[in-house]
Amino acid sequence: MSGSSGAPSRFYQSVFVSHTPSGFEVLLDERPLKTKGGNKLVAPTEKLADAVRAEWEAQGETIDLTATPLTNLLAGAIDADAAPQWHADIIGYLKSDLLCYRAEAPAALTERQADAWDEYLDWARTEFGAALVVTAGVMSVPQPDIAAKNIEAALAGADRELLAGLRTATAITGSAILALALWKRFRTPAKIFAASIVDESFQAEQWGDDAEASARRELIEQEFNAVARYLQLLGDD
Repeated sequence: MSGSSGAPSRFYQSVFVSHTPSGFEVLLDERPLKTKGGNKLVAPTEKLADAVRAEWEAQGETIDLTATPLTNLLAGAIDADAAPQWHADIIGYLKSDLLCYRAEAPAALTERQADAWDEYLDWARTEFGAALVVTAGVMSVPQPDIAAKNIEAALAGADRELLAGLRTATAITGSAILALALWKRFRTPAKIFAASIVDESFQAEQWGDDAEASARRELIEQEFNAVARYLQLLGDD
């Protein structure tokens, strides 16, 4: 039965987390919460399962799926189950990583890019042995094979839930390095997101920011923050 808004009515009273051999399963009135694909919603960590449970406990008389970002990320990982493709996508981004392509002018922008991005490239070199080549302009520049191989090794054994989150963070930021920095908590999510929109922020300062662009950026930031929390809840600490 749907509410007056067309959204489905809340059909359960209580939400539980059950520890099973396959992980932490979320239950609605002792019935498994299902994904759109009909799979049970099972989280690999108890922290993530508890956060998903909280999203469903917070629902009102009708169910609002825009208020369940963690559920949506986990369900997407379970339904798609495309870990090899996500792994390949992340590595593929290294060929055109945002951090490696700098503006040729004006000087104020090139300096801001360097200030925002160089520390992440330095970190990737130290953390993964991935020394990426930086260029000015949009012409593609080859990256060392060893950089991709070392990051592939760092992702070896990553499960589908982690790879799905990293793939989403990579797509949002346009940078595999920023996504990896988010995963490893090299910097705060706020600082990493700011690094991903250096160009947009600079242009807005120069020419003004319209309401539509601002609203779009806020939505993207909300999605990014959800992925940041998702990756944090997948962690061990």
